Amino acid sequence: MKSTLFRLIVAIPLCLSITALSLGYAAPYFHPERFWFLPFIGLIYPVSLILTFVLTAIALWARLKIGILGLIILVFGMGMHMRLVSLNFTKSEAPEGAIKVLSYNVRLFGLYDDPSGAQKNGIFNFLRKENPDIACFQEYFKQDKPTTFETFDSLNAIIKSVDFHERSAHRRRGRKNFGIAIFSKYKMISRGDITFDNQGEMDFNYCIYADIVTQKDTFRIYNVHLQSIRLTEPGSKAKEQIVSTIKESGVKLRNAYLKRAGQSRKVLSHIQKSPYPVIVCGDFNDTPISYTYQQFNSKLTDAFRATSWGIGSSYLGRIPAGRIDYFFYSDGVLPYAFKTHDVHFSDHRPITCSFTFE
Repeated sequence: MKSTLFRLIVAIPLCLSITALSLGYAAPYFHPERFWFLPFIGLIYPVSLILTFVLTAIALWARLKIGILGLIILVFGMGMHMRLVSLNFTKSEAPEGAIKVLSYNVRLFGLYDDPSGAQKNGIFNFLRKENPDIACFQEYFKQDKPTTFETFDSLNAIIKSVDFHERSAHRRRGRKNFGIAIFSKYKMISRGDITFDNQGEMDFNYCIYADIVTQKDTFRIYNVHLQSIRLTEPGSKAKEQIVSTIKESGVKLRNAYLKRAGQSRKVLSHIQKSPYPVIVCGDFNDTPISYTYQQFNSKLTDAFRATSWGIGSSYLGRIPAGRIDYFFYSDGVLPYAFKTHDVHFSDHRPITCSFTFE
């Protein structure tokens, strides 16, 4: 017979992790305005999952009844667990004629992190190697001529684009433009943007779209950059400053969750009116266990889960976020060879996917 102390050591943490995991299951289905704490529970979902799995295994080994509850909760959430990982055993090589699309949060091409241009040139070399047919950039930067940090002409030449669409905030000082862009080797017959409400002076979050014509198909592509968080990391600050920073970060996270919820619903409403098959890509700034992800996943298909293998973590920042960059697609679109590229020229990894049309 196991001691009472041992039972408590296993049972209490297991109860807490089961509770957190169960609330995580609910997080994608409730607007953050209704239950403000659920997005935070969703954010720690991988931790809750691992703890519940480990503690359940220990409880079952020790023949504690609560282990049965843990097992039931784990099995019940299999569909949610599979949002975090893709287990496609078949290769999905792109057929001839498929359209290769790239999505990349380029973090202003290293404008402030690396003014020497090494990061920018690294991105350019990566683009030359990948040779996408369509490239969608978030945190895009373009300087009006004369330039001291040239990007636009190089991107046009590298991608060999025949058409281009952007939306950006212009700063007169330094003639700087910050925003989002689509470069395409194919002609755009129409283009537009979806404006987001309540954008601050330093918020450069947008959604743009373009109707693109290939030799035999017309489709609409959306490039999305949903609300950023702009967290300040505590670093070596004094203890009271760290506490203040944590509180401030919590407020920023909550506000960002609320904004992304509204932005995602607005974008999805626009998508549902598209006269053409749709591809949506970009930096969504939210994990698969989120209300934002659920909005798109309920109407569209996640290309990573349809064609890839592994975890696909796309964020490289110090604060772990996992997979926050996505390709979604509608009926009439077939995806191939989704890939998260292990290059480190930004705080995001670039993603690519090829598509054909039925």
